[in-house]
Amino acid sequence: MDWGTLAATCGGAVIAISGTVLADRLRNRHEDDRGLEGRRRQVYIEFVSAAGLAHTRLRELAQQGPGSAELDQASRDALVDAGLYEVRERLYIDAGVPVAAAGQRMFERLRALRKVVASGAAMASEAFHDAYHPYIDAVWAYRVAVRSELEGESLVPSGFGWDAWDGRERCPRCAGAGS
Repeated sequence: MDWGTLAATCGGAVIAISGTVLADRLRNRHEDDRGLEGRRRQVYIEFVSAAGLAHTRLRELAQQGPGSAELDQASRDALVDAGLYEVRERLYIDAGVPVAAAGQRMFERLRALRKVVASGAAMASEAFHDAYHPYIDAVWAYRVAVRSELEGESLVPSGFGWDAWDGRERCPRCAGAGS
């Protein structure tokens, strides 16, 4: 028996099998990465959409003014009904750290706005106004974090013709205060 031929054949088989296993592993990793990116994109959109629904409902409650006796519960329900708590948990599972942190800040600012509405502050009140701008700033910070993670391109206020994300320069109340 020629041992050289046998050794060469075995060596070739090991190399071929190793290459196949490595290629399969890399393909699976690539598919897993694409799956994670898809899940992230979906949860990022769901989170900002749920926050937007809750925000809209809080604005509606604030327009009704302090007359509603169940304002505290209605403002709590606005966040629950929008599905914000559930999607926030999924955000923590799938999001990268910068996006999860930006999402948490946005959530905290929305809860601060909810407390103001629950206290009976009308939409035209100073209390609502003072909670509104930090929330809008946090929404844009979240969008910037998402965009940076998914696209590698950041959004900047000047791209929209603005000086800052918080909306103060476009706010009639703030513009009137600066005059």
